[in-house]
Amino acid sequence: EAQLVESGGGLVQAGGSLRLSCAASGFTFDDYVVGWFRQAPGKEREGVGCMRIRDGVTFYGSSVKGRFTISSDNAKNTVYLQMNSLKLEDTAVYFCAVSTRPLTDWGWAVQRNFYPWGQGTQVTVSS
Repeated sequence: EAQLVESGGGLVQAGGSLRLSCAASGFTFDDYVVGWFRQAPGKEREGVGCMRIRDGVTFYGSSVKGRFTISSDNAKNTVYLQMNSLKLEDTAVYFCAVSTRPLTDWGWAVQRNFYPWGQGTQVTVSS
């Protein structure tokens, strides 16, 4: 069974950094687009960024561009989300998910294209 498990969330002060991990089991990331999404309390889930694993092409949401970086370790079948210069508004549950759809700069965050999803990991940024 294909599964994704996120880890690395926690409590961090504003301006700090965290690295989230998304580990896959039951399949390998090689032919997928891996997306990171987040959902803040009372808000809809939104796209954070994604990476096409085979060539490393990435797209990021405007609110995180320049602060967040997605990377992959194919040997570990794990994708990472490095989050720097964290802000209060980055507080959310972060999810990873995979897609086999073609990656485009206008459609990378279409959530219905992604399955399966991980269970999420909580990131809380404090002042």
